[in-house]
Amino acid sequence: MEMNFPELNSHSPEQTQLLGTHLGKLAQKGDTFLLTGELGAGKTCLTQGIARGLAVKENILSPSFVIIREHLGRLPLYHIDFYRLDHIGEIADLGLEEYLHSDGVCVIEWAERGISVMPQDNLRVALNYVINSEMERVVRLIPRGQRYEELARQLETNLRQEELWS
Repeated sequence: MEMNFPELNSHSPEQTQLLGTHLGKLAQKGDTFLLTGELGAGKTCLTQGIARGLAVKENILSPSFVIIREHLGRLPLYHIDFYRLDHIGEIADLGLEEYLHSDGVCVIEWAERGISVMPQDNLRVALNYVINSEMERVVRLIPRGQRYEELARQLETNLRQEELWS
């Protein structure tokens, strides 16, 4: 059963990154974050924030051409991108188990392309454009499993305290 969380309206790339920073600070080893949304909706921007929250020092770029990038921080960040993969078989053949069941945090962009081979428990973050706005995005948290329900609640609490949740 999916829990319903209020949607977050992000008014800028910086606000999307700030959301990610809060998420990264709450991240624990073994976490899987599935990012979905159209091209340019803010998936890499959110990942940059997650990296900041994990104390990753290097710049985070879209891994579209290499599929998986590893970054070292408080926990390893495995930044995975399914954009260039067309078939579920290609995703299944990547050998993602070693990343998904590691001591790191997996952030997967274009996760909708491989949702059927992802862990059952995860936090999906859906980023969508707001009609008639170039910068604004609607961000929806969709937690599956107790760990991610608790994480989403804590994230919501932290964002409300900083008056970032609207």
